[in-house]
Amino acid sequence: MKKQIPNALTLLNLFCGSIAVILAVNNNFVTAALFVFLGIFFDFFDGFAARKLNVQSELGLQLDSLADMVTSGLVPGIVMFKLLSLTLENEIVTEGTWVSNNLDFHLNQPLLPLLGLLITLASAYRLAKFNLDEDQQTYFKGLPTPANTLLIISLPLILEFQNNNAINSIILNPWFLVILTLVSCYLLNSSIKLFALKFKNYSFKDNSIRYIFILLCVVLLIVLKFAAIPLIILLYIIMSVLDNLTTK
Repeated sequence: MKKQIPNALTLLNLFCGSIAVILAVNNNFVTAALFVFLGIFFDFFDGFAARKLNVQSELGLQLDSLADMVTSGLVPGIVMFKLLSLTLENEIVTEGTWVSNNLDFHLNQPLLPLLGLLITLASAYRLAKFNLDEDQQTYFKGLPTPANTLLIISLPLILEFQNNNAINSIILNPWFLVILTLVSCYLLNSSIKLFALKFKNYSFKDNSIRYIFILLCVVLLIVLKFAAIPLIILLYIIMSVLDNLTTK
């Protein structure tokens, strides 16, 4: 039974991701984001449980990637597809709020929104490379799929809860979304070394960059709420690059 605890957590990640897919397809982005957060929570703790219980296995590794492919691969691709579709529908109302209608996929489907699915393809490629790369135990090479998913899923949350006309106009600009999609695909499969939030011990000396990053994340989230998430991802990349430079 002990061996199956991490696998059960991984399957909960997949379950949450599957629900998020259904919700995102039906334009319920807020609830979809909630299930994505739950899925990423289970994704973090399945590896933690496997290490603590000393029951790591090849099955667990493959199962984890399959679950991530849904929660952190398919969901962000669908969300970007929907956002790009909204820019073509021009559905911003005067009060600065935003709405979306059910979008049926048909033969006249515009090609631009399909670019959002490049995120799903890039995520699949990254996950496959990760499983074959034995070096990525203490660090990540390229942006992890959960971090990229948080970046993409934050966009509809900012639209929903921040409701700032200037920010809305940026997020619902098709050029911004296309560029973000391409940057996302690049970061997922780049060779940039990024530190992992894995603690071998809890001393500040050995984990100073992790503690500082977590503290800054908390401050940004309190001050900026959901708008902090893109800044947190940017901060993660910048701190990792600076850490790489100082440790050489």
